[in-house]
Amino acid sequence: MVGAMLLRLRLLMFTLGGGAALLVVLCLGAQNLGDRYRLNLGVGSTAPLPAGFVVGVSAVLGLLGGGSLTALLLPNSRR
Repeated sequence: MVGAMLLRLRLLMFTLGGGAALLVVLCLGAQNLGDRYRLNLGVGSTAPLPAGFVVGVSAVLGLLGGGSLTALLLPNSRR
């Protein structure tokens, strides 16, 4: 029981750490990109963002969501 909980915690920490590292690299890489687009959200629009940044943020959010869901749904190991 404790082993499964530690495995979940370790998987969650690796997921959060990897997602944070990818987000930092993405933010640093998007500093000097030329073409910037605004996203229309219905009630307003965002600041001008590079298209690669928007795609990268969605990939990082998918990584965080998938890793967190995997850590939560990991079956208990019964012996």
